[in-house]
Amino acid sequence: MSQGIQAVPRPGNESVRGYEASSPERAALQAEITRQSNQIVEIPIIVGGKEIRTGKLAEVRCPHDHSHVLARYHEATPEIVDQAVAAAADAWHTWSELDYRARASLYLRMADLLVGPRRYRMNAATMLGQSKTCHQAEIEAACEFADMLRFNAYFLDQLVRQQPVGEADPGVWNYLEYRALEGFIFAVSPFNFTALGGNLAMAPAIMGNTIVWKPAETQMLSAYYLMELYKEAGLPDGVVNMLPGHGPTIGTRALAQETLAGVHFTGSTATFQHIWKTVGENIANYRSYPRVVGETGGKNFVVAHESADAEALVANLIRGAYEFQGQKCSAASRAYLPASMKDAFLERYLAEADTVTMGDPTDFANFMGAVIDERSFRKISGYLDSAREDPSCTVMLGGNADRSVGWFVEPTLVVTDNPQNRLMTEEIFGPVLTVYFYPDAQYAETLDLCRNTSPYGLTGAIFANDRLATEQAYRALRHAAGNFYINDKPTGAVIGQQPFGGGRASGTNDKTGLGSHLLRWTNIRTVKENFAPAKDYRYPFLSA
Repeated sequence: MSQGIQAVPRPGNESVRGYEASSPERAALQAEITRQSNQIVEIPIIVGGKEIRTGKLAEVRCPHDHSHVLARYHEATPEIVDQAVAAAADAWHTWSELDYRARASLYLRMADLLVGPRRYRMNAATMLGQSKTCHQAEIEAACEFADMLRFNAYFLDQLVRQQPVGEADPGVWNYLEYRALEGFIFAVSPFNFTALGGNLAMAPAIMGNTIVWKPAETQMLSAYYLMELYKEAGLPDGVVNMLPGHGPTIGTRALAQETLAGVHFTGSTATFQHIWKTVGENIANYRSYPRVVGETGGKNFVVAHESADAEALVANLIRGAYEFQGQKCSAASRAYLPASMKDAFLERYLAEADTVTMGDPTDFANFMGAVIDERSFRKISGYLDSAREDPSCTVMLGGNADRSVGWFVEPTLVVTDNPQNRLMTEEIFGPVLTVYFYPDAQYAETLDLCRNTSPYGLTGAIFANDRLATEQAYRALRHAAGNFYINDKPTGAVIGQQPFGGGRASGTNDKTGLGSHLLRWTNIRTVKENFAPAKDYRYPFLSA
């Protein structure tokens, strides 16, 4: 490595491709979709760069065509978890000592490979395995993950330049060293974002940490292609070890390891609470105090004031509630709208939502695909049943589900006169938006209602053209959302522009897309170097 001082280039956000009809990128993506659709990939466990096959296989199926098997993966055993921890420990000695610029360089190469020759492979795998449209796959599996890699390389470069600023005594040099944590990071990623599967491992890794990664079973195809990307970019063996399989089987063994240094998690609130409890119960057995970072979901709100632009409100509610079938942690799930807007809103909303198309996402005419699996389908269907049976609710749009070909749930709008109804308070994680119409004169009370209704605090939005009303909501909802949007949908945070995360039951709010996130994965050493050490223990005050 050069002995010069190189600055990591300041990144910009990767441009999102539109995949318009007859465009070369659309043709290339469709060709890759066809290629992947006509094969069944065997996915091994990957530990220390070696492929392990246990023979205990599970299947990856297209959510929108559950008869179509895309891949089969080998499930890890508790003994293989031990092997992964050992492999991470071996890799740690070299990776943690590597010059930070070498790690940053590797990440920049990885990003260029991702959005260059591997763009369509990653997007196609995400479309087929997670039932995303080309747009939803493009914005995150390609662009967002590339942004994460480039911005984290830049944030690392900026971080190591943060050194003591106090004026040192003559003959003294003070400096900071940003060390990797001692041990391994247990990364647990969800199905809904390929980029998160990448970043949950790669954010700690850029600080010199090594990773034991448990991807969601329903994200295994794109997870495998991420491992292929790392290998192609030159990531050393053992830095990231991928363990497909059953969550409790892998998690129980990983959390019991003495060398657990941290947990990086995105998933359900119940699972994160279990992890935190387990870490607490084992705290005396660990070599160090594990860093626990997690994002768990939300019950995200939209509040409209009577001055809101009705056309913008409708468009952004449809996007916020129904894109990717409502399976975003940030999806719009509850809305509080003024009663004076009810008739005009419903007329416009129902007309617009009626044009939303649902089906196989490889048909580029479809706006929505299927929900991820049978378990999710049944959970959402239960909420639809509840909406139909509850006298306080009226299903205005959709409300039906069909699993005959894929796990399809219609885009649904429910109107309720009970703002404490379970559809207004519980996370559904599906394409279901519930609206409560409040008396216009009770705007302040409705802001309080919104703030106090949900245990979550992830995202939320206010629609208003009256600036005083906007400021009133800004203050009243200060702690109700970690990402707050004014006249915009509560989804679609962009790396480097809107750092993402929330508090309350939504997680630790460590803000993906912000340099401070990397501080969670480093253990700082302060060094004082004295060029002229004292030769006499006596201080001046001791003199007669």
